Amino acid sequence: MLFNSQIFLLLFLPFVVAVYYVIPAQKYRIWFLILASLSFYAYWDYRFLPLLFISVLINWCASIIYMRSKAVLIIYAGVLLNLIIIGVFKYFDFFSSSLSHFFDYASHSYSIILPLGISFFTFQQISYLIDLKRGQGKVYRFDEYILFVTFFPQLIAGPIVRHNEIISQFWKSPFRPNLHENFTRGLVLTVLGLAKKVFFADEYGIFIDEGVVVMLAEDSISAATAWLFALSYTLQLYFDFSAYSDMAIGLGAMFGFTLPRNFKTPYISRNLSEFWKRWHITLSRFFRDYLYIPFGGSWNGYGRYLVAVLATMTLCGLWHGADWSFVVWGFLHGCGLAIYFTWKKTGIHLPFLIAWLLTFLFVVNGWVLFRLEDFSQAKEVLLAMYGFNFESALFIFSDNTFFIIIGLILSIFGPNNHQLAYKKMKNTKFWVYPIALLLAISVVWVGGEREIKFIYFQF
Repeated sequence: MLFNSQIFLLLFLPFVVAVYYVIPAQKYRIWFLILASLSFYAYWDYRFLPLLFISVLINWCASIIYMRSKAVLIIYAGVLLNLIIIGVFKYFDFFSSSLSHFFDYASHSYSIILPLGISFFTFQQISYLIDLKRGQGKVYRFDEYILFVTFFPQLIAGPIVRHNEIISQFWKSPFRPNLHENFTRGLVLTVLGLAKKVFFADEYGIFIDEGVVVMLAEDSISAATAWLFALSYTLQLYFDFSAYSDMAIGLGAMFGFTLPRNFKTPYISRNLSEFWKRWHITLSRFFRDYLYIPFGGSWNGYGRYLVAVLATMTLCGLWHGADWSFVVWGFLHGCGLAIYFTWKKTGIHLPFLIAWLLTFLFVVNGWVLFRLEDFSQAKEVLLAMYGFNFESALFIFSDNTFFIIIGLILSIFGPNNHQLAYKKMKNTKFWVYPIALLLAISVVWVGGEREIKFIYFQF
């Protein structure tokens, strides 16, 4: 069930919201949300519902055993089990084929289906277990814990919510003095996220998918075509993933819960460090708190910092997908962060425009590898972008140039949807009518044959 589908917008969401507010007691509301969330997940593929439930049950039991015994081995075993689960379902074929290539033997692909959201719900539970070991967590009731993991707005693609950010909110009655404000802002943010998905991300995605086929079939790629491809995917990825995050946060607010922000206009960043504080924020802080800092961070010498940042970002790349292109992408971002860290020590500050342009170009180049995955194809596009292919080629994206310019202006200069929902559209009834119209148009629009999944579902 997609957020951008009529069955979700017209049936599932109105029913769940209505029943949630009709139920008289909060403890029953919690169990209703659990059932609704499990139903939401089962709609995708009911075969993976037992895996999700067993994963939740094992981690919850591990927390109880640890708090009673204080045996650190329980935490290590729990974290290892989570890594084994994600390793088998997401990386088994990848490592198997990589080893077969390295040792030159025939490999067999098991074609293991990747359960939706596995990268997100395993990371949430890993962070919880580690927090227990650090003395920063406690044992929760089973209903609290299972809703923390399975709450449907953030179950499939985040934000990666921590236990201490959300569980305490479960017991707050939605009928609080700011009920109307929270619900309205959440609804507005949900509608804006939906519009961003269907009118921007999906449009970029369509001509990206069609254009890649045509572009790679050509004998040569022009610089203009290569740049328009790279910028199109840069916009598609941002609009698509930030749209999901907007909708997840908005849906959470409609139930009275505050979920952490995941994007803060990342393409305005002046350096890579700032970029990762604005892009996929909840994933960035996970790797910072549970890998980068334990690896040594930047407080234990330059050599230790290099190891920490390169290892962290390489693993971040691997988290995104079971392919060497993602690993290389993550490693390159690690190198970029190391270069920025070294440059910062010189005390020389670049002008804003130059710093922004260098950062933006680095990110755009990385997205080429992120999208094409095949190294040879990515190489051809990157070479063409910088004029190393002097042959003429078909300008396949020319009709969409203006749309790309609009997307760049919106993504860089904003305002973003969070600013619109919580600041720009505040204290006036004027926005009721355009938001209602936008929702109606979006619902009709998704009623066609264009229910396109969110990109991060594959991660």
